Amino acid sequence: MRVGYFGPEGTFTQEALLAATRGSQLEAIPLPTIYDTVMAVHGGAVERALVPIENSLEGSVNATLDALAMETEDVGILGELVHPIRHCLIAATELELDQIEVVVSHPQASAQCARFIRSRLPAAQLLAGSSTAEAVRQVAAHGGRWAALGNRMAAERYGCHVLRAGVEDVADNETRFVWLGPAGAAPGGPAQLEEGHEPLGPFKTAIVFWGIGAEAPGWLVSCLAEFANRNVNLTRIESRPRKQGLGRYMFFCDLEGRDTEPHVAQALEALGGQVETLRVLGSYPAA
Repeated sequence: MRVGYFGPEGTFTQEALLAATRGSQLEAIPLPTIYDTVMAVHGGAVERALVPIENSLEGSVNATLDALAMETEDVGILGELVHPIRHCLIAATELELDQIEVVVSHPQASAQCARFIRSRLPAAQLLAGSSTAEAVRQVAAHGGRWAALGNRMAAERYGCHVLRAGVEDVADNETRFVWLGPAGAAPGGPAQLEEGHEPLGPFKTAIVFWGIGAEAPGWLVSCLAEFANRNVNLTRIESRPRKQGLGRYMFFCDLEGRDTEPHVAQALEALGGQVETLRVLGSYPAA
């Protein structure tokens, strides 16, 4: 099985992929952006893919939400996994903290380590990288007094030194990743598919909706009431711009239960009558 992941080699996504599929027979394909990873599933270049969707410190990964909602309708969420995130400060050579002039990393990583950067590296310039692994690779190529935020795997992969470990602001920092595949495919990650049986345990359903009437008072309350009235528990809700002008939003929700369960199916049918667009992004085993 060809499995794409948000790369390059050494990202936290690859770290999570390896931890979840150890012993599985698969070909891991690094892809440069989250958009490219989603579209690799869309185009059939990979059968499954893994991307981050939510961090316990910084919230949702907008690139993932936007790609799933706006770029393609034939890619769905088939599963999820939660992986601990332990950031390291990494440099090409051994440096003291007060020698570091530039810190490079993905904006999510920089935000997750903001307190450390403010207190221990106040004079350092921050540069954004496309991923934590790319930041480490960039620092390795530059040398000098540059450092990156990434993981130990990236430091080893690109021949760098870990200056400090555990620099994230909160020790139990975690990221939720989702398995992507063709919409309507059997739920579960690659390891579950290899086992050849239907995944057990509680399910979660992810949806996105928007619609006519959204500007009317109480519209969103009426939409959400369709779940409350049927005892369907929402575990997450947030809005994102539809990129069609100010004041136009789409709403992402995660809810407990499978979309084929009667009370969930009834709630989704009722919601569909109140909105312009309702899409089930996936109904899959909860981590």
